[in-house]
Amino acid sequence: QVQLVESGGGLVQAGGSLRLSCVASGIIVSIETMGWYRQAPGKQRELVAGITSGGSTNYADSVKGRFTVSRDMARNTVYLQMNSLKPEDTAVYYCKADGVKVVLRHGLYDYWGQGTQVTVSS
Repeated sequence: QVQLVESGGGLVQAGGSLRLSCVASGIIVSIETMGWYRQAPGKQRELVAGITSGGSTNYADSVKGRFTVSRDMARNTVYLQMNSLKPEDTAVYYCKADGVKVVLRHGLYDYWGQGTQVTVSS
């Protein structure tokens, strides 16, 4: 089985920075895309940033220029560097792995982490 474990969330003042990490564990052959989503209270879960195995990235308009997604392919780890944080960035941040190929299983699978809370105070 594949597990995604996030870390790095916490409480920070507006204008501050946080770095989230997510490690995918299991007998993984490859992962096509890794990314971050967030869900604020009363709102739908939304894409924050993603990065493909080829290094292509995409970002939500609301975080462009402030957040940077990166990936360590060898460690099946994805990072989200968040700078100039705003109160509206407050949410539970979830890691997602898409197109995961696992040893001894056919097909590709998607997995979610349990989430990490990010709270930005004004």
